[in-house]
Amino acid sequence: MPEQDPSPHPDSGASDSATSGTWRELFDRGHRAAVTVFAGGIAVFAINTYLTAASLPSAVAEIGGQRLYAWVMTVFLITSVFSSMLVTRALSRWGARGAYLLGFGLFALGSFVCAISPVMAVMLAGRGVQGLGGGLLTGLSFAVIRMALPERLWVRAVGFASAMWGVGNLIGPVLGGFFAQIGFWRGSFWLLVIVAALMTGLLRALPTRRRDGPGADSVPSASLAWLVAATVAVSVAGVLDGIRVPLALVVLAAGLAVVFVAVDRRTSNGLFPRLTYARQNPLKWIYVSIAVLAVGSTAEAFIPLFGQQIAGMNPLVAGMLGAALSWGWSSAQLVSTTWVHGPATAMVRVIGPAILAVGLAGYGALQFASSGIGVAGWFVALFIAGTGIGMAFPHIATAAMTITRDDTEAARASAGVNTVQMIANAVGSAMAGLLVSVGATVGAGTEPYVTSARFLTFGFATLAGVGVLAAVASVRPGPVSPTPPRRRSPR
Repeated sequence: MPEQDPSPHPDSGASDSATSGTWRELFDRGHRAAVTVFAGGIAVFAINTYLTAASLPSAVAEIGGQRLYAWVMTVFLITSVFSSMLVTRALSRWGARGAYLLGFGLFALGSFVCAISPVMAVMLAGRGVQGLGGGLLTGLSFAVIRMALPERLWVRAVGFASAMWGVGNLIGPVLGGFFAQIGFWRGSFWLLVIVAALMTGLLRALPTRRRDGPGADSVPSASLAWLVAATVAVSVAGVLDGIRVPLALVVLAAGLAVVFVAVDRRTSNGLFPRLTYARQNPLKWIYVSIAVLAVGSTAEAFIPLFGQQIAGMNPLVAGMLGAALSWGWSSAQLVSTTWVHGPATAMVRVIGPAILAVGLAGYGALQFASSGIGVAGWFVALFIAGTGIGMAFPHIATAAMTITRDDTEAARASAGVNTVQMIANAVGSAMAGLLVSVGATVGAGTEPYVTSARFLTFGFATLAGVGVLAAVASVRPGPVSPTPPRRRSPR
């Protein structure tokens, strides 16, 4: 068992100084460009996710590849997870400016390949390159905040950058639908090329220094291989039909993940900080809390389908129903980072997963009502679930960033926030697909979509309840270094 860091942050989370900055200070002239880069990296990733989903049917109609439809998202997700694990290595080799240049460059190149794709196989290659850039961009947002901003602004910076997922959920479908409507689906990808290129003009605001450390440039190949294998297994499970094979792949992924932990904890320079595996350090529970919130957010992928099939909503209204979750977490993040300070952050970190559980369970319980007030209740329940994610996430992420005063380990802990998110998104997508399939099988011949909605939301609500326990464990103060015995004065 690795030894615990001798100087953990005193309260295993954001200190008061970390929450005392103001929004005005965050966006002042000295920080504005850097904040735009942080938020822009996540916004580009999020907009791409929803934009591609909206324009893909038109792309398939032109270039074919219907049987590879689901792989357009799966390939992107797998390569994103892979590159997110290499954030600290990219920082040590190229510095923040160089790492971001690589991320935006790969993302623009992948978007370009997608824009000119003559067949689906070429688009999949482009999506793979896009994912490599996207994983770096989202991971760098958390890791580089520590380098470019004072600690008092970290909570607000994390909240603002994370709120870009809600922006992506609003803008992405609109832009994708627009380009599809005018018969120019390739315009979606050309737009991403232009935006990524424009973002590189702001990189001069980022620090250029490299982050050196023992073995910082080495890649833990064994750990990486096991975790990528687990991610591939669970990602493939999410795109296959039926129940038995996807379930078997999920079990296989769980076994591979156990092997990864066993290997990584014995590696001196593993993918995750050594603190993750320390017996009494709360970082592991912080990561579990982040994973639970990320998994809960993946339920939104199926919400529009339920709205159309159960309540007969048109695609626009059904899309707004799915976006209710994002609206909840985006608004709650901004409010939480404004009003929650000091000891209250521990309470919010515990309450957040509980509210997520209540909101998802409420949506599932209201599936008997498919019109009028009942449908309005769906919107409210999903918005409430989203607020649980949004109020807790900035403070949980900042707790990881401030877990230790050792700069090298703290940078790795910060990058781990995004890696955990990306892995949780893959796991959540697979779990969601499996629960929906099981629900459809159980409800076959009666109300398959209603049953699927209940299986999905009740299942994720139960997982959120487990997240409450992890959050409680994460806010318990870790052990402090023993005080040296007081020397007796001579008589």
